[in-house]
Amino acid sequence: MDNLKEKILIVDDETSIRRILETRLSMIGYNIISAADGEEALTIFRKEYPNLVILDVMMPKLDGYGVCQEIRKESDVPIIMLTALGDVSDRITGLELGADDYVIKPFSPKELEARIRSVLRRVDKITIGSGIPSSGILNIGFLKIDTNKRQVYKKNERVRLTGMEFSLLELLISKAGEAFSRGSILQEVWGYTPERHVDTRVVDVHISRLRAKLEDDPSNPDLILTARGTGYLFQRINDTLK
Repeated sequence: MDNLKEKILIVDDETSIRRILETRLSMIGYNIISAADGEEALTIFRKEYPNLVILDVMMPKLDGYGVCQEIRKESDVPIIMLTALGDVSDRITGLELGADDYVIKPFSPKELEARIRSVLRRVDKITIGSGIPSSGILNIGFLKIDTNKRQVYKKNERVRLTGMEFSLLELLISKAGEAFSRGSILQEVWGYTPERHVDTRVVDVHISRLRAKLEDDPSNPDLILTARGTGYLFQRINDTLK
């Protein structure tokens, strides 16, 4: 565990939660920094460049949604949001603003630790799937996807994807033409099995975000398709591999 050393920024106005997470995560090898409000979080973020942010929603000065928006203007760093809000739409808001995952308060520290490991693992380079050429380069219509550098270009312009967005895209193109259920996507990309139906909304929101970034007409997608009654699939690639 001593070789982890990833830097994690914990942002929560509850001192007890910060202390518990600081202690537990430090013990398993992470480098922990913390902030008690949104404004302090942004200051520390821009100074420390953490590898992951754990972000509470309800905070003074600037709430978690505002912090998430500001971070996404300048960074694709993984963000896990902590929320005690009961309304599902409030949880989804964080995902729509660019968060990679959320954990509902009260939560088990072990659950959060598992989510952290999963997100950090997925933002690193993963094994190329069977549908991706050895060069790691795919040219699909107006898209160029480089799975080695984990970069996407649309009409020769770089499209910024978060690590989880790219991992989701890579999963879909690795078996283009085959449908994935929401549950299997959640298991493959986020690393956990959905316990509640709402858990799969994480997948729906990320699909929506990918479509908004990659499709010419996100409301009528040509690349990332909905498989009715199943989930999602990437269009069959055929002869577009180079």
